[in-house]
Amino acid sequence: MKPDFFDRSALSRQLWTFRREFFWVGIFSLIANVLMLTPTIYMLQVYGRVMKSGSELTLLMVTFFLIFFYGIMAFAEWLRSRLLVRTGVRLDEALNSLVFNSSFEAYLNSARHNVVQAFSDLTNIRQFLTANGMIAFFDTPWTPIYIAVIFLLSPFLGWLSIFFAVIQLGLTWQSHRLSTKEIENAADAGNDSYRFVQSKLRNIEPVHAMGMAGSLQQRWFMLHDASLAKADSSLDRQHRQQAVAKFVRYSMQSLTLGAGALMVIEGKMSAGSMIAANVLMSRALQPLDLVISTWKPFVQSRTAFLRLEKLLEEFPERKPGSKHQDPLGEIRLEGLTATAEGREIPILDDLCVVFPAGKVAVVIGPSGSGKSTLARCIVGVWPDRKGDVFIDGEPIESWDRLELGPHIGYLPQDIELFDGSIAENIARFAEVDSSKVIEAAKRTGIHEMILRFPHGYNTQIGEAGGMLSGGQRQRLGLARAMYGNPAILVLDEPNANLDEAGDRSLLEAVVDLRKAGKTVILITHRPNILGVADLLVVMQAGKIIRCGPRDEVLLALRPASVKPELSEA
Repeated sequence: MKPDFFDRSALSRQLWTFRREFFWVGIFSLIANVLMLTPTIYMLQVYGRVMKSGSELTLLMVTFFLIFFYGIMAFAEWLRSRLLVRTGVRLDEALNSLVFNSSFEAYLNSARHNVVQAFSDLTNIRQFLTANGMIAFFDTPWTPIYIAVIFLLSPFLGWLSIFFAVIQLGLTWQSHRLSTKEIENAADAGNDSYRFVQSKLRNIEPVHAMGMAGSLQQRWFMLHDASLAKADSSLDRQHRQQAVAKFVRYSMQSLTLGAGALMVIEGKMSAGSMIAANVLMSRALQPLDLVISTWKPFVQSRTAFLRLEKLLEEFPERKPGSKHQDPLGEIRLEGLTATAEGREIPILDDLCVVFPAGKVAVVIGPSGSGKSTLARCIVGVWPDRKGDVFIDGEPIESWDRLELGPHIGYLPQDIELFDGSIAENIARFAEVDSSKVIEAAKRTGIHEMILRFPHGYNTQIGEAGGMLSGGQRQRLGLARAMYGNPAILVLDEPNANLDEAGDRSLLEAVVDLRKAGKTVILITHRPNILGVADLLVVMQAGKIIRCGPRDEVLLALRPASVKPELSEA
């Protein structure tokens, strides 16, 4: 029966699926640790039987069995290590999809989420499973058994072993109490430093052009110095603890040998038992010493586990939506309200509107009126919203995103292109259909421009399309939105960076889309595109103040001096 502990999170449940592998690791640890008694038994036989009998044959047979059992022990330890490595790889394979999806959802809900951290946490867990720290936790339970064998050799040395083991456990507990929080704080400070640099490199051009590098460098120095100070303090404490642990361990071994020698002098045990007890003491305390030396990786992997557990709990894997027919394109908003963290006044306030299928709707309004947020809500990427968004009468949440995605074309205000070829970006990094790619490029008027590149559609555009101009990025993003003739297109400021030729291509493309029965929602500040609108929506302060056929809305706005409004829109 599955313990309640493993019901608490998706990560714990995944670990529970590897219980058989961990069981076999325990079996191999049992074999290896039992056979660790081999040198003790060998010494007792040599000193107690061979030395007295002087039999070379007995020595040969005892030595043969020693080598044989050493071989089995080495084979068991190799199998244990190999199984842990394979378990770590399989755990990574089982979790990487969950971590990717949860990180995707987390970043979608908050751009402050560090996506790289989640994958680093997964790597930390996998590495800990395959390192010495994990083996130490499997070997530590055998410490009492070794001490029990010492008791058989000499009760006095057995009690001395318990005393030394308690000291080692005390050092382990002190290491946990003193260093755990310090290690976590040092790791957090280092992450803050790296995150600061990473966020600033995304905007490297204005940083360089406006001479901001010096000021940002000083801020990074402050964060980096703080992380170095915490890391130095943490490492200094860990090294002190390891030095103390090593001193105690070596002292214990020598004191055990001395105590055994005293017992031999008093005739209470043999010399072979004395040496065997010393070897057993060393073996009994070795896992505890290894736990102390690997405490930092343990703390880091535990912190990584808790972070991943929280991530997977807050952003669980989405269940696939129900199957639908290809959408016709009608969009209906009912009571749509959108908010943002730390903001009291909603960005969108109780919007109710219908965008008919096959029509072109143009949304205008002053900056800050909520137009871009409306676009994000329509395509289902705004996290903090209430109310409903319906596509063909079905809530957008009921659609499977992988099924719905090809039927939606979205051009955000901040265009993000990806490292790859022009064709791959237009094809949304799915399998490239050359005819569809060329069709989308021609529709946006960039086909001839692409052919002028050195490698045409196979030209690599670099990270975020860095080798392209603003207008080229916008037209490429527009071609991506139109790829595959989606039923719904939401275009946020599609002409913000376009020249006259690009503007003309956009108008022609929108007219073609309307003729093809596509639903187009176009957000703009330029009044010259109003001519293609069937429906005109005017927004102000998060509300829709006018909505209806274009000519009716323009006529209604004229008495209210709409010209200044349109100049901003």
